[in-house]
Amino acid sequence: MSNSMEDILNQIRDGKLDVEQGMDKLRDLPFQDIGHTKIDHHRRLRNGFPEVVYGAGKSPEQVADIFMHMHTRNNVLVTRASKEMAEHIRSLFPDVKYNSMANTLTYVENKITYSKGTVAIITAGTSDLSVAEEAKVTCEILGSHATIISDIGVAGIHRLFDRIDEIRKATVLIVIAGMEGALSSVIGGLVHQPLIAVPTSVGYGANFSGLSALLGMLTSCASGVTVVNIDNGFGAACAACKITRLIE
Repeated sequence: MSNSMEDILNQIRDGKLDVEQGMDKLRDLPFQDIGHTKIDHHRRLRNGFPEVVYGAGKSPEQVADIFMHMHTRNNVLVTRASKEMAEHIRSLFPDVKYNSMANTLTYVENKITYSKGTVAIITAGTSDLSVAEEAKVTCEILGSHATIISDIGVAGIHRLFDRIDEIRKATVLIVIAGMEGALSSVIGGLVHQPLIAVPTSVGYGANFSGLSALLGMLTSCASGVTVVNIDNGFGAACAACKITRLIE
C-alpha cells in the first residue's frame, strides 16, 4: 500500500480506511527531504508542536532553505540563531522577527491559540536572561503566556520574597540559575506548582560551565523539581507548554 498522503486521503474518501486508521498512518508522514535536511512536517500531529530549527552549526543558507520549505505550513522557530543568520533570513523573509537576547528567529503563519495556563520564568541573575528569553519566545510561539521575573537569586533572597505572591499565581514555573543553582531548590520548597529547573553556564571556574548548577539541581532537596540540560531554555519551555495545555 502506498504511503503517500494523497493515497491515504483517497482511501479514506473511498471508504477503504476509516478516519482513525487514516490518522494512525498520517502520524508518521510525511517528511520532506531537501538534501541537507529532512523536514518533519507532521511533528505537530504526533506530539502537538511543529518541528523547531536548531540554528547552531547550520549555515545561514541552510536555515534559509529550511525556512523556505517550512514557513507556508507552520509557524517557524529557529533557536541559537546568530546575528549573521538573522540578517540573511530577514533579507529574504522581512516578516521574520529576531530576538537578539534569545538568539531566536520567529515567523507566525498560523494564528496562535493560547492555553489558559501561564508560565513564570524566573532567573537568579541578569546574566541568565538570554536563556530566559529563549524560554519565553518558545512559550509564546507554542501557545503559552509567559512572563519573566529576573534577578531574584539567593544572594539577595529578600528579592524573591518580594515576588513570591506573583510567582504562586503561575501554572508552571521555569527557574533558571547558574553558579551553584540553588534558586530552584529554594523556590521548590515554597510553591506547589510544577517546577522545571534550568542550569546555566553562568559562573566562575569551579562552575565548570554549568555543571555545578546542573548537579545542584539534580540533587535538590526540594521534592518534584524537574531538571533540563544546561542553558536549555527551549526544552524547559516545551515541557511547560505541555503542562499548560492540560488546563481547561
